[in-house]
Order: sequence, then structure tokens, then C-alpha cells
Amino acid sequence: MFLVPDIVVRFFHRMASPPHYYSFTERLMPWLITLFVLLTVSGLYGGLYLAPADYQQGDSYRIIYIHVPAAWMSLFIYMVMALAGAIGLVWRIKLAEIVAISSAPIGASFTFIALFTGSLWGKPMWGTWWVWDARLTSELILLFLYLGVIGLYGAIDDKRVASKAVAILALVGVVNIPIIHYSVEWWNTLHQGPTVTKMDKPSIHISMLIPLLLMALSFKVYYIIALLQRSRIELLTRERNAQWVKTMILESEKK
Repeated sequence: MFLVPDIVVRFFHRMASPPHYYSFTERLMPWLITLFVLLTVSGLYGGLYLAPADYQQGDSYRIIYIHVPAAWMSLFIYMVMALAGAIGLVWRIKLAEIVAISSAPIGASFTFIALFTGSLWGKPMWGTWWVWDARLTSELILLFLYLGVIGLYGAIDDKRVASKAVAILALVGVVNIPIIHYSVEWWNTLHQGPTVTKMDKPSIHISMLIPLLLMALSFKVYYIIALLQRSRIELLTRERNAQWVKTMILESEKK
């Protein structure tokens, strides 16, 4: 039987405390920003300057260093949002609810970037800005799901009730994630098949793959930074009458 180490249990228990979460994320932020800058500069330099041109697409393929990580993040963030929503729905953990709703605008932004950059690439490659194939259509539905979560949360005044509603919507929308991921394998589409996540080996040269993975890590770190910033604001909004918030404000005024 797998036992979770006691130190891990204590860490997550402390992170569920709003005051501890706020102070911990404040100390963590400078390190995350530094890591994000290093990864982004390295990834862009490798992808836009060091990587060779593609033998078929020329330099136009370089949009993948934005498009592909953004598409990956659109799926990843939705799963985080749905999981956090489920945790908040079952165990009524306030920070889980906050993580869920704070993830929605970030996920919507990444989804829009994926669709927009895909259209920029599609015009010279396919001769059109948009085709209603399975991958693109299901990704567009994902954007609507994100917008639905944001709109539903904003429409309900009681934020605990709103969090329950968006958690249910997010969980229902999870069915779209495997459709997006496997759409190029299940149906005949114009969209390119998997090149990085193939079971045998990636069909992309290592000089192109490394910058792509660096940008993927950069986008993940950016997501964490944006999530922490948004969740801290949401937390202060919900806890504005709590004693720890008043104490923090008094201490900041003394400084």
C-alpha cells in the first residue's frame, strides 16, 4: 500500500490555510519570474535562431514554439481547473475553488493563442484561415467552455455557490479533452498528427525539439505565476473581512 510521506501531508495541509498560502506564494514569486525569463529567452533563442529551417515549411514552422505549447497548456489548465473544482466540490476547500476559477481566464487566453496562431500557420500551409475539422472545432469548443465557466462564475453573487456551479460545468466539459487529444487519430483531419508524443520517438529533430520543450516549460511556469497572482487577488477579495487580512494591511502601512 502506498503511503504519502507525512511531510507532504503537512505541506498541503498548511497550503490549504489562506494566510500561509498568501505568504508562501509571495516569497515564491521572484524565483518563478526569474525561471520564466530564463526559460523563455533560451527557448526563443533556440527556436528562432539556432534551430534550422524546416525542409518543407521553411521558417514558417517556427510559429510552433508559441502554438504548440499554448495548445498543450489549453488542455493542461482545463484538467487542473476541473480537478481543483472537484476537490472544492467534494471537500469544500476554499483554495481549491479559488484555483479553479483563477485558472479559467488563463486557460481561455492560451486556447485563444493556440487558435489564433494555428490560423496564422494554416493560411500559408492549407490556403485558408480556418477549417471545421475535428481538432480545430473541439479546441474552439474548449474556448467556449472556458468562457462559460468565467461567465457563470460572474453571474452568481454568492461565490461559494458560483464555485460549485462552475465545478460541475468544468467536470462535464472534461469529456472534450480526450476528443481534442485523439481527434487527429480518430478522424481524417488536415491537422498534423502527433510528432512529440509518439510512443516510439518524436518525429522532430532534436535541435527543434529542445527549444519546443523549453517553451513548454516556460508556458507552464507562466501559468503558475499568473495563477498565483490571480488566486491571491481572489483570496483577498473573499477574505477581506478576515483578521489575517486586516493584520497584514496594518503591518504594510507601518512599513
